[in-house]
Amino acid sequence: MVQRRQRERSLFEVLLPDGHKLWPDWLRKIDTLLEDDAVIEVVAQALEQRWPQSRRRGRPGTPAEVVIRMLILKHLFDWSYDDLEREVRANLVYRMFTRIDAGEVPDAKTILKIARTLGSDVVEQLHRQVVEVAKRAGVTHGRRFRVDTTVVETNVHYPTDSTLLRDGVRVLTRTLQRASTALGDPAERIRNRLRSVTRRVLIIGYEARSPKTRDAMVTSYRKLMATTRAVLRDTATMVRRLGQRMRTARPQIRPIFQRAQERLATMRPVVQQVVHQTRARVLAGDTHVPGKLLSLFERHTVTIRKGKIAKPNEFGNLVTIQEAEHQIVTAFEIHAGRPADVTLWTPALDRHQAIFGRAPDLAAGDRGFSSARNEQAAIDRGVRRVVLPRSGLKSPARRAHEHQPWFRRGQRWRVGCEGRISVLKRRHGLRRCRYHGVAGMHRWVGLGVIADNLMNIASFAKVRAAA
Repeated sequence: MVQRRQRERSLFEVLLPDGHKLWPDWLRKIDTLLEDDAVIEVVAQALEQRWPQSRRRGRPGTPAEVVIRMLILKHLFDWSYDDLEREVRANLVYRMFTRIDAGEVPDAKTILKIARTLGSDVVEQLHRQVVEVAKRAGVTHGRRFRVDTTVVETNVHYPTDSTLLRDGVRVLTRTLQRASTALGDPAERIRNRLRSVTRRVLIIGYEARSPKTRDAMVTSYRKLMATTRAVLRDTATMVRRLGQRMRTARPQIRPIFQRAQERLATMRPVVQQVVHQTRARVLAGDTHVPGKLLSLFERHTVTIRKGKIAKPNEFGNLVTIQEAEHQIVTAFEIHAGRPADVTLWTPALDRHQAIFGRAPDLAAGDRGFSSARNEQAAIDRGVRRVVLPRSGLKSPARRAHEHQPWFRRGQRWRVGCEGRISVLKRRHGLRRCRYHGVAGMHRWVGLGVIADNLMNIASFAKVRAAA
């Protein structure tokens, strides 16, 4: 049964009457902000979607208030689920913050399963509620607007054709062996080619270092693809065998066969696509294969080039981050491909206007967002001062325009977006997403942004109280 709040009275209020002195000021303020019923209701409604009758029936589950507070605490410090369980269990302040108090701390797997029910829509709705809290607290009024893009990497190794083929052989062989065991086959029925594949991948790595061994590398790739195709043939045979045995299998065994068959049927075309793109790149020299896969597991990963010398290629998703005054991230967007920054300016302005019901007085972006059309679009929406520095050769009138004091102040304020992105990556883990899939990317970025907003609201409240 889904619960909103923890109903029992805190044991620490009785045994530790001065426990409030242990709290950091910023965490106490975040604790107050999370008392908002609208924030808890968003999570509670998401939990109720898991089972139709969970609102009225079943044993009491982890309250929605505990769930959101544990997830916020996790992303405040960029902990893993195991770290979260250990820290909450050992710390009195964290027990009070999460409303667990003297109760039993949910284990890491429980919180992980519950967190997966929070889809991208739930996280975005939760983020909107936090922004509403910031608006009611007077932290932001939408008078300023700045936007920038960054890359949140997926949790993948550097994608090469040889390593992708090895991953495919490894996953298919492992599933084939499990399915063979379920069918009662002898242990040697499924041939394990992973050792020879790994050796071939190492040889390709050595041969790829010099142009002199180009022909030898192509020969090694041919052997590696031949081995992969042999595993794919074994996979097709196993899928047919599982389908035949499923008709006469006992009801207890049939789900095992069905899961193995679905896993093999899903992974087989993915590995076939890797073989296809390897053949096109290595043998035909075509490096621009449509729909190129960079990971067997995080298939939404794309190659993004941001012009960085130290890291020319980044593998993940492009994320738009837009802010208002006092460092509040008012909206974020995760893109499936690699759109040009210049195309993201107008949608970001429209989101800002939808959130605050008004156009900002100042709108700023870097040169990637700059164009005459974007500048005019901001003016048409009621923006009084548009800070979009042009790139390339500028006319004397344009140089004079960009040297005005208000324009240069706006540029200096826009640079703060770089610092906000750096904080999101260093403090809240947006450098690399540890969740799986597109929904995991939305949840990872969204919860990191929410945690950062709560810290900024708490900092603003502290400064205002001291003034």
